[in-house]
Amino acid sequence: MSTASHAVTLRDDTQPLAPAVSETAAIVQMIERAASNPAVDIDKLERLLEMQERVLARNARAAFAAAFAGMQQELPTIPERGRGDRGMKYALWEDVNEAIKPVLARHGFGISFKTGRTPERVSVTAILMHRDGHSEETTLELPVDSSGSKNAVQAVGSSTSYGKRYTAAALLNLTSRGEDDDGRAAGLGPRITEDQTIELRDLAREVGADLPRFLATIRVDSLAEIRADKFEEAKRLLERKRGR
Repeated sequence: MSTASHAVTLRDDTQPLAPAVSETAAIVQMIERAASNPAVDIDKLERLLEMQERVLARNARAAFAAAFAGMQQELPTIPERGRGDRGMKYALWEDVNEAIKPVLARHGFGISFKTGRTPERVSVTAILMHRDGHSEETTLELPVDSSGSKNAVQAVGSSTSYGKRYTAAALLNLTSRGEDDDGRAAGLGPRITEDQTIELRDLAREVGADLPRFLATIRVDSLAEIRADKFEEAKRLLERKRGR
């Protein structure tokens, strides 16, 4: 069974880059001329259409990357108002969603989720879409949360909310922080540097790690939240996945 929920409406007031528009317009003109010329065979026309699709996809990826880079500096740190087992603090999905929606919309992004389940597990896929057509996604599969006195519906809802939080955090590189500390209280200590965050992200891609699952394992919402004294341990955990 699969469901989909949309959290953000796509909107952007910026204009596409002129070179991309000119290149696309030139290809469209070529296709129009070819289509109106009876001497042009179908194979050539199909090749022109394929070229147009490649150009559109490349331009969409470039627009996504540029918009994402501009958006990153505006994404806020999410307060940790939730309390889990053993008093562990975490950011509630409703807080994450409320904080990121206006930022995503300003930069032409939207995020949606697909969920699926078996009797014992729930999968959540987050899809980050840009107005120019490119999208990226990540999936987290986790057990149904039957802790406490939750009934069956509440258990699935809890796991789904958890999955949304972790997959959105992985796609957007979100950070969260307890409302009663500044990152040093309660023995948290300093976080890893930006260069170390990039190093771990690149390593995760290199070894084919499931980033949301890795973040859930080390109990953080994003790589940037890893404590500095846990950096080498995080690297070792990722290295173990090499060649599996």
